[in-house]
Amino acid sequence: MSEAKQKVTALVPIKHESERFPNKNFQPFVDQPLYQVILRTLGTVPEIDEILVNTDSPIVMEGAAKLPKVRVMERQPSLLGNHITMNTIIAEDLKATQAEHFLQTHCTNPLLSKETIQRSIAEYYAALPDADSLYSVELLKKRLYDANNQAMNHRNDILLPTQDLPDVYMENSNLFLFSRNSFLTAGNSRIGRKPQPFKMHYIEGLDIDYEEDFHLAELVARNKERFPALRKKN
Repeated sequence: MSEAKQKVTALVPIKHESERFPNKNFQPFVDQPLYQVILRTLGTVPEIDEILVNTDSPIVMEGAAKLPKVRVMERQPSLLGNHITMNTIIAEDLKATQAEHFLQTHCTNPLLSKETIQRSIAEYYAALPDADSLYSVELLKKRLYDANNQAMNHRNDILLPTQDLPDVYMENSNLFLFSRNSFLTAGNSRIGRKPQPFKMHYIEGLDIDYEEDFHLAELVARNKERFPALRKKN
C-alpha cells in the first residue's frame, strides 16, 4: 500500500474527572499539561491526518483546539460516567468522521514516541488483510498463576529460566489500530476478530493510572537518554 494511503485518524478520549488520581490529565508533565503531551506527539506523525478528541472537559476543549490536526468533539451527557465503555465512545467518534482507519490511544501514555506510532501504523497496514486490527502489548517473561494458585505458563517441577518461558502478552492500553469495518464486524470492538499483537518495551508503555505512575513516567521522561528503549530510533 502506498504511503499516501497509509493514513489514519487518531482518536483520543479525554475525561475531565479522574477517580484514582484526581485531575491527572491536567497535571504539569515536564513542561506541559499531561493531556497535551500525546496530542503534540500525534501531531508530528505524517501518517495521521486528523486527531479527534472526545471530551467533556472545558479545559481540554479550549487547550486542545489550539494544537495541530486536532478537532474537538464535545462528549454527549449520555456518554458520561465510568460505566461507559471505551468501545461505546469509539462508536460515537466514528459517527463524526468519514475516515476508514483509526488509531486510538490515551493521554495517559506520555512516553509513547513518534517512531513507535509510525512503526505500529506500518505494521498494521502490512498485516492487512490477514489481520484486521492491531493492539499493543507488553511481553511477559514471568511465572504466572491464576486465582486458584495454578501455574499458567510453567511447571513448578521444571523451573525453566524465565527467558525460556513461553510468550505471554499483556495488553498495555497504548495503541489500538482498526478499521471502521473491523470495528463493526467485531460487534463494536477496537480489537477485531483477527488482531495482531504489537510488542512494546514496558518503559515506553507506562500507563498512568495512579499518582505513583505519574511521577515514575515524569522521572523517565526527564532522563530519556538513560533508557535505551526511549532513545531516538530515526
